[in-house]
Formats: sequence, structure tokens, C-alpha cells
Amino acid sequence: MKSFCTLFLVFSALISITGCSDRINIKLPIIIDEGEFGKDNFTTPFGMLSYDLNATFIRGEEAFQKAFLVEEGLGPIFNNMSCVGCHPGNGRGTPDLALIRFSRGHDLMTDMGGPQFQDKTIPDVPYEVLPAGVDKSTRLPPPVFGLGLIENIPIETILSYADEFDVDGDGISGRPHWVIPPDFVPTTEIGGGPGEQLGRFGRKAAVTSLVQQTATAFQQDMGITNDFLENEPSDTGDTVPDPEVDSATVIDIVVFMRLLSPPSRGEITEKVRQGEKLFSKIQCAACHVPTMQTGPSSIPALDRVDVHIYSDLLLHDMGEELADNRPDGSATGREWRTAPLWGTRLVAEFLGGTPFFLHDGRATTLEGAIRAHGGEAQNAKEAFFNLSETEQKTVIAFLESL
Repeated sequence: MKSFCTLFLVFSALISITGCSDRINIKLPIIIDEGEFGKDNFTTPFGMLSYDLNATFIRGEEAFQKAFLVEEGLGPIFNNMSCVGCHPGNGRGTPDLALIRFSRGHDLMTDMGGPQFQDKTIPDVPYEVLPAGVDKSTRLPPPVFGLGLIENIPIETILSYADEFDVDGDGISGRPHWVIPPDFVPTTEIGGGPGEQLGRFGRKAAVTSLVQQTATAFQQDMGITNDFLENEPSDTGDTVPDPEVDSATVIDIVVFMRLLSPPSRGEITEKVRQGEKLFSKIQCAACHVPTMQTGPSSIPALDRVDVHIYSDLLLHDMGEELADNRPDGSATGREWRTAPLWGTRLVAEFLGGTPFFLHDGRATTLEGAIRAHGGEAQNAKEAFFNLSETEQKTVIAFLESL
């Protein structure tokens, strides 16, 4: 018999009860087949959420999808009108949605429009000009599912994979990115508080918290000021009083992302199993760590569960071909955080048929992405291309099951 799990999701189920002259609208929980969770999408929340969390998730989803207008504070310079505009279907963006981060050394050049280049403006506002001679980095917007799981992996678990000075001599020297978070990040948030905190988010693990990620995206990507960041990215053209959204809206989106479940794994065939063994044998799994476990959480779906992330969340020197030559915090121009591989099998489907891989989307095949690896991944890359053609296809079949 098909099993069911009672999941209290307050979506839009409304029952209208009509009495003499009164109409009562009642929101009811919906019983949803447990198979609805973690299917072939990036839009499904975790199951077994409380009424309050479900309600917050819905508000956050609405705010994530909202396209802002000029009269609501959009701009004056910006990259997109909505969060989902950069993260279609809550997945990664395409090259035409890529953002350009710029700086000069460790100077973020905030007095010259840094650290992000905005390529759009509202009417009667001049376009931003990228200053000459700056360090710049093109980056695809990353997927936003599974962030609650990443956030809840204990620091000591992540540090257990670090080997900054390559003590074991395997050529891999992943290191944590310690970052001082902005003062506006509440101390109650993971990644908030005084002193250095562990960077987990962003292409170079330069962001410690989902609050920072979200508040900064409002300001930098859309030109929408908020209670956390009240200054416009440009001084001219926007006449809407600041802040343009309140802290509650930012937190709603934080909770929405925190509760987005990663997609389920694809079919695990014998070929896929063999591919995973080869993936480990050629040392890809040394950085793309298959599984970590979260720590305690008041949210059951995040509480001490296995996270099949295929990342160590550490910085690695990836060689000259992938280098953007732009430092980001203590991360050098050759270092990148190991990209999580979950959701790989659905990338093409959510990007109109063409997958885009790596930080800037330069690769449209997994083989191409592997070929671009260098630095600490050089040996693993060479081991992959030294496999027989059949074995290489077996590894790719494994990756396409994630």
C-alpha cells in the first residue's frame, strides 16, 4: 500500500463556509503524499514543517518571486527586478544573468560603485561605467536550494576535511575561509557574531550567513534598500524613501531558502554505482565529499540528517585556467569553494536545455567542466582522462544521477 505522510502545508487551500450573512474563509492543512517532496524540481520545501514555518515559507516564496517596480524602489542601478530573475526555478543562472564583481586588490571600491557592476538603470539615470584597471570576476548566480542544510553543518565537521598545508601529501590542501561578518547580521544567526566566522556561501565562501546573502542581494542586485542595508548603490535617481523593504521581508526570504529541499537523487543503476566508485578512486571525492551530517536543529528536516552535498565547502587552488585573479576576502584569485554537485542531473532541464557549469558558465558539458580543473584538482583531472572511454562515460552517468 502506498505510504502517506501527513504534511501540514498551508498553501492556498481555502474552504468558504457561508452562513446567513457571514462568510468565513478557513485555511486548512493539506495532506500530501510524501513522494511530492524532493522530486525533480528545486522548488519543494522540506516536509513536516510547522504551521508558522509553512506560512513564512509561502511569504518568502512570494517575496522571492516579486518583480519590483521603479515606484517601489527598484534601482536606480540594478541587475534584475526580482530574486527569481537571477535564480530561475531556484536553480543557477545562465551566462546572460551573470554578475560582475570588481575591486582593486582588497579595495572593494564602494566609492566608485563597487563591489558589483550593475548593468541596468531606471529611466533618466546614466549607466554605470566599469572603472578601468580593476580586478573583475564574472559569476553565475548559484542555486538556492539546500542552503538550510549547508548552514546547519557544524563547523568542526567542515574543518575535519581541511588540510591547508597538505600534511597528508595528496596534493589537496583545502582550507576554510574565515570572514568577519557585517555588523547587521544578528548574533542569533549562524554566521553572525563578533570576530571571524566560517564562510559557507558564495563562489569563494566569502559570505557567512543567509541574512548577509539576502540583504546584500536586495541592495546590490535590485537596488532595493532594506533595514539591514539602507544605502542605495547610487546616489541619483531613486526618490523612494529608504528603507524600501523591511527586515521582515528579508527574513521571510531567508527562511524560504533555508527550507528549500534539494532534489532527490536520480535512478541508481549498476552503471551509476560503478561510476561512483571510479569518482572516488580518481580522488574527485577528496574535495567533492559525498556526505556530511547537520547538527541539532529545531526544524526536524535539518536536525542531524545526512547531507549528500558532494562538497567540502572549503577553498581550493583550482589552477590558472579557472583563476579570476581577483582576491575576495582572504581567498586568492585562484581559489574557489568546492561547488556542491547535488541537482546536477536537472541543470539542463531548468536552463532551457543547455547546462552551464563552473563559476562563470563557460562549460556546457561535464567533460568540459572537468577539463578546466587544474591546481589541486590536476591529478584527478588527469586520472579521469586516463580512464577508458567507457569508464569516463560511467563517471559522467554517476554525475548525471546527482
